[in-house]
Amino acid sequence: MKRFFTSESVTEGHPDKICDQISDAIVDAILEEDPMGRVAAETTVNTGYAMVMGEISTSCYIDIQKIARQVICDIGYDKSEYGYDGKVCAILTAIDEQSSDIAMGVDKALEYKEGTLRDEKDILEETGAGDQGLMFGFACNETPELMPLPISLAHKLARRLTEIRKDGTLKYLRPDGKTQVTVEYDGDKVKRIDTIVISTQHDPDVDIPQIRKDLIQHVIRPVVDGSLIDRETKYYINPTGRFVIGGPHGDSGLTGRKIIVDTYGGYARHGGGAFSGKDPTKVDRSATYAARYVAKNLVAAGLADKCEIQIAYAIGVAKPVSVLVDSFGTGKISDERLSEIVEKNFDLRPAAIIRNLGLRRPIYRQVAAYGHFGRTDIEVPWEKLDKVEKLKKEL
Repeated sequence: MKRFFTSESVTEGHPDKICDQISDAIVDAILEEDPMGRVAAETTVNTGYAMVMGEISTSCYIDIQKIARQVICDIGYDKSEYGYDGKVCAILTAIDEQSSDIAMGVDKALEYKEGTLRDEKDILEETGAGDQGLMFGFACNETPELMPLPISLAHKLARRLTEIRKDGTLKYLRPDGKTQVTVEYDGDKVKRIDTIVISTQHDPDVDIPQIRKDLIQHVIRPVVDGSLIDRETKYYINPTGRFVIGGPHGDSGLTGRKIIVDTYGGYARHGGGAFSGKDPTKVDRSATYAARYVAKNLVAAGLADKCEIQIAYAIGVAKPVSVLVDSFGTGKISDERLSEIVEKNFDLRPAAIIRNLGLRRPIYRQVAAYGHFGRTDIEVPWEKLDKVEKLKKEL
């Protein structure tokens, strides 16, 4: 059965991604000085300003204005002609402490308060979930990084667009940009690339034919496997004909508004919670990373060709209220048995996730653009495959 699936990515200069990176740079700065700090920071940007707001509880001092300006300039918004300049834009802050009502559930889980710990040694591990909610993780064997091909290619195209801007290959490029890839499937098997869309911000004095020629040569060909492209593949490069006004000058931005870009490009389900700006006690972030870690190890171990994990929590309770495994009929054993294997081999209590994946570290700004999963350009702990050999024995 022929079907088409499309995913998109955006560059680090997209307004929403500027906000994600500022928020995660704040998380990193706090965790570097105070690993036990609590952070829930959101950023919004528009022409001439950035505003950081949220709840932060920490023993350290960080210069939020300095961090925000550095991120904006690192991205490439350091010239007034771009309509947004990190050196001179206004930086506003509205920060409060984390609610004590939330903190009491995170500091001591319900299991601790009721005396239902499995073992006394677990006392230090019984941190409650920072919120209720449901989180999903996914992996499939379409690509070496065990990600769906559409989002994998969209991210690689977006990263390449930024690389050739920053290294000077195409000096007329500006920071804002978007990519999109449509893959044709025959059933569940990748058949070909049907459509590639790239929209990139540029200087006003370059013409569209030149941009289209350059992006095919310097972005698409180095990234996309030529065997997946044929005469019917369509390219839409800056299809509006002009993209000079971009970034916060062209549109407002907000932390957490690109959650599908951050995950699987719509190929798998999403619980709805954003990641950026949150410390790892927030299960929106840490449990979603853990779910990806579980799904990736199951697929890499050959227990399924495609696997989705759902984990759900109650605020202030350490143990998940539910764990679901769905192999979409590709499992080598039943989904019920896969769920038992997950429970046996993975501790999905929040503190155990934080400990086992080493999440109280400044590692978050680097994933605030180009996806949190399937990254081959950086190392992140939720992508490791250290459970594969153990899981193989479960067969």
